[in-house]
Amino acid sequence: MKKFIIAIISMVAFVAPSFAQGINDKADNIIGEYLTDRGGSKSKVRITKNADGTYDAQVFWVENPYEADGKTKRKDVKNPDKALRDTPVDQIVLVKGLKYDAEEKYWGGAKIYDPTKGLKVNATAEFETADKLKLRGTILGMGVTLYWTRIKSEK
Repeated sequence: MKKFIIAIISMVAFVAPSFAQGINDKADNIIGEYLTDRGGSKSKVRITKNADGTYDAQVFWVENPYEADGKTKRKDVKNPDKALRDTPVDQIVLVKGLKYDAEEKYWGGAKIYDPTKGLKVNATAEFETADKLKLRGTILGMGVTLYWTRIKSEK
């Protein structure tokens, strides 16, 4: 009986970390760089993982980051947080604190920021294909669906 219990404990010790790693692998699949195109305005977004296991998405490139004068960088002027209105458009954080739901197999529990309107709305994300991330922003039951195309994976 003692050998049987030791065998079970050994098996659990071996299998549990690999099971947990499998969940983290799926959650971490979102990490990478994506191309977005909203109304003809292209940008690139980088999704990274935070120490607490959540994910953030930040713009790192915008097709046209300059004002009409061609010299001044556009800013996040519609941000409801006045302290962030001087943030250049190619540095805006779009999503902060996205969490993976292993049971539902999607990311949620965060807000997505729309810098064109200055709004933050509830966000969910899931892969439609291996390289096509579907993001849904909703407020009061109404929403918009965006698609980001993966251009670089961190895995």
